[in-house]
Amino acid sequence: MSRPEAAAGPRPEAPLGRREAGKAERRGRIIHAARDLIRETGNAGLSMRALATRAGVSLATPYNLFGSKRAIVLALLDDVREFHDRFSHLTSSDPLERIFTAIDMSVGFYVDDPSFYRTLWAAVFDTQDDDVRGEIYNRKRDAFWRGLVDAAGDAGALAPAIDRDLLLRQLDLLFRSAMLDWVVGDLAPERLAPTIRYGYALMLRGAAADGWRGPLEARLLESQGRLGG
Repeated sequence: MSRPEAAAGPRPEAPLGRREAGKAERRGRIIHAARDLIRETGNAGLSMRALATRAGVSLATPYNLFGSKRAIVLALLDDVREFHDRFSHLTSSDPLERIFTAIDMSVGFYVDDPSFYRTLWAAVFDTQDDDVRGEIYNRKRDAFWRGLVDAAGDAGALAPAIDRDLLLRQLDLLFRSAMLDWVVGDLAPERLAPTIRYGYALMLRGAAADGWRGPLEARLLESQGRLGG
């Protein structure tokens, strides 16, 4: 004999689906409003009241759906997941190629939406704003770049004596320095990627094992040519 719930058929899920669809739609409106406000105001310190008004929702809704302003900032960086998805489909196994492709892909996101990302990176350099800095510079980001450096070292591209942690730290400082120049307008968008590539090639060539300096020198000269040197 069948159970009563089986005889009655599956329970309808449409109401739950409609509720979730409504929540997703409101989340999307809030995220879209947050991006627009950051672009227009040049301020990553979002006012939840202004955000709710722009999204056409109650003041309580952003808190109910996200929990905090920090969570909204994290949702704004959803293209980080797109970056990792695109990078995961990269076919090249050359560890150096993967590092330089990661640079190009990262910079591509920034220069394609400059009013948004200049504001976020300005917040990274603002000692009073820990929220944005904590979302852009986090353990997952560190693990990603450390993985690229480790892959290069494991492939024999780095001299055995090179401390990978220190190398990663120096590469990251170089990246931040270039981003700061871009944020304050001292570095044109078209020069951002080649500037970072040039610095990485120069630093990695100094850390490279015999046999790997040639490809890095070629990248160095290529970036130098793009910079007009």
